[in-house]
Amino acid sequence: MSQAFAYPWPGPQTTARACLRAHIGCMQNSPQTPNPFLMFFQFASEMSCSFLAPGASAASASGPSMTETHPDYSVYAPPSAALAGAPLLVMLHGAGQDPADFAAGTAMNEAAQRHGFVVLYPAQLARHSAQRCWNWFDAAHQTRSHGDAARVAALTLKVARDFAVDADRIYAAGLSAGGALAALLGELFPDIYAAVGVHSGLAARAGTDLSSGLAAMRGVARMPSAPSGVPTIVFHGDKDTVVSPLNASQVMEAAVGPACDHENEEHIAADGRRSTRRIYLREGLGCGEHWTLHEGGHAWSGGRAAGSYADPLGPDASEEMLRFFAQRRRNGAASPVENARRRRAVSVA
Repeated sequence: MSQAFAYPWPGPQTTARACLRAHIGCMQNSPQTPNPFLMFFQFASEMSCSFLAPGASAASASGPSMTETHPDYSVYAPPSAALAGAPLLVMLHGAGQDPADFAAGTAMNEAAQRHGFVVLYPAQLARHSAQRCWNWFDAAHQTRSHGDAARVAALTLKVARDFAVDADRIYAAGLSAGGALAALLGELFPDIYAAVGVHSGLAARAGTDLSSGLAAMRGVARMPSAPSGVPTIVFHGDKDTVVSPLNASQVMEAAVGPACDHENEEHIAADGRRSTRRIYLREGLGCGEHWTLHEGGHAWSGGRAAGSYADPLGPDASEEMLRFFAQRRRNGAASPVENARRRRAVSVA
């Protein structure tokens, strides 16, 4: 993790279990269903807690205010969004976070204001997880009919109707446990989501119970499956000690398959952070991106100190995700932005 962080905790001598209890508190979903994030930290007692950043309360969060706030979700609709037909992004927080904290740390409302996106922030409720952890690792939550994925999909459709968004431009993104749920939504509901973004997360069904979820977080390879074909953009730090960076490659393989053509670009942000952007191509068109954040840890790239799990060093994951989403519509149709780009390319030629 970059030296740009100011960590309020001691180093590795402070056990990860103590840090987790004090700050995230992702203790368990029920007495019978411990959360694998907690179990991982219990096994890795020498792990530093430096991937954490102090959380932000709703009162201290910076950026544009939410348009609507409810117990189970918040919505931001920027003034720049069209009265009807705007794109919708579903943003899924990580363990221990809430919509206000996640919006503050990612600065997604500011990015949405610039690009005209409506943003839905579902909130995990205590009755589903005592410490607001999405149940990405539980087979009972990995179906279209019930569980976390089904609830978020139903909420997505409700907000899509309420705000009259473009039904072909709905996207899901998330961090950590939220990233794992975003990947699952893309696989389960391709009839709703046109593309997904996964930051420091895991592939759909990387775990189906506690032991397999824990193994996936450590980097145990998942069984190969037929690629979903869902356009996917991934960000993952190569020094992430919470969710193994191997998971980023597994997310991409689950989306585009192991043999998809690709090309690499090396980037250096203005702050000096190096990253590698791997662009996956199908029939010459981009179908996915994998950003490897060199020396990056378990935090949202280009984030703000107002929220937790936020790395101030670039690239700006919020901006890059909106760029990626703006080029894609459901069922593979080009978006208005992409159509305009293609017309400009033809005119220049």
